[in-house]
Amino acid sequence: MARLTDAQVRSWVRAGKPVAGKSDGGGLTFTLSKAGAAVWVFRYRLNGKQRELTLGRYPQTTLGAARKAATAARAKVDRGVDVAAEKQKEKLEAKSAITVEALAEDWYAREIVAKDAHPEVVRRILDNDILPAIGRLNPPDVTPRQCGAILEKIVKRGAPTTANDALRYLRRVFAFGRKRHYLEHNPIADFGLSDAGGKEESRERALSRDELTALFKAMRETPNLGRNNLLAFKILLATCVRKRELVSARWDAIDAEKGVWHMPGSKRSPSIDIPLAAPVLAWFQELKVFAAGSDYVLPARLIVKRRRGQAIKSRFPHISPDTLNVALKRVNHGLEHFTVHDMRRTARMHLAALDVPREVAERALNHKLKGIEGIYNRHDYFEERRHALAWWSELLVSLERGEQSKVVPIRARESA
Repeated sequence: MARLTDAQVRSWVRAGKPVAGKSDGGGLTFTLSKAGAAVWVFRYRLNGKQRELTLGRYPQTTLGAARKAATAARAKVDRGVDVAAEKQKEKLEAKSAITVEALAEDWYAREIVAKDAHPEVVRRILDNDILPAIGRLNPPDVTPRQCGAILEKIVKRGAPTTANDALRYLRRVFAFGRKRHYLEHNPIADFGLSDAGGKEESRERALSRDELTALFKAMRETPNLGRNNLLAFKILLATCVRKRELVSARWDAIDAEKGVWHMPGSKRSPSIDIPLAAPVLAWFQELKVFAAGSDYVLPARLIVKRRRGQAIKSRFPHISPDTLNVALKRVNHGLEHFTVHDMRRTARMHLAALDVPREVAERALNHKLKGIEGIYNRHDYFEERRHALAWWSELLVSLERGEQSKVVPIRARESA
């Protein structure tokens, strides 16, 4: 049998037509796929079974290099070595050398940063809960017991929702690793919500006028709360925004002259202009002093944080999404448990109590109107929202002063 020549191989590649197993002798063959992939393959029989070993792609692997590789492989086969199985084992061993941290970072870069609307939430759970526990391990070495310990630790500190998020992220990281053959079994595949924080019920907590008065008093009397945190809580209530929206707010989005906060859109929420009442503008101006020239309304207060005993730079140019949660825990308010997230529900309840029309209140929270109304009613209600949020801000100022009766519902105002 005539051996192949480099000129033949080049001509086949230039022609672009599929070539099926042209033999060079000694088990070495050349294959060209429909997609144009030119590959050297070593074919051999061992223990009565036909086997194949891919030696490399042409032209990266030349004809001469392929012949040398085939000769070496043939020598091993003659000694009873299954070279295809040997190569597969080497590939698996090389992949298993990757750590969970490296795998998680790859997943985060590909699946979260590029696709998720709130990558900072995932980042926080990776850094605080998952990577400190198993980051240094190889993916195949992680056990269900270790995954369960991560979830149990989160639940014990009173964060069941975070535990459920951690469960979802662990499952996705290891599923991502399985697709890439870094591990064969997902160690957390059999876990459900009952093994983490449990089924999440819709929350109904909202603070009454009396509770808001008590909360403001307790905040003022908490020496380690910080004036900037108190201002942030008042702005959250007065503007009805989500915590992440305030935490990441930039000064170039605040138009003090027009009294407007230009809120950029996201996958979850469309862009919206938020009217700022006079008290809210004053709170922002006070925060600007604390910001000391930063581009962010709430700039990062710590240059570094610690992970596994090592100091690393903060990932956020603004305060961490956890900062306000931690600050609220310092306040000994004596009220029934509530979270930062409940402040939006509190605002919505009081807007309803002030007789703000439903569609105006929903747009104040940047909610899309539902059903047919949402399809046909594209009105932004900006002026209506300006009046509604002004009344709501006035009420908050009165409550902070302990003057609960100063602000009355819209209908009462109109009939007066």
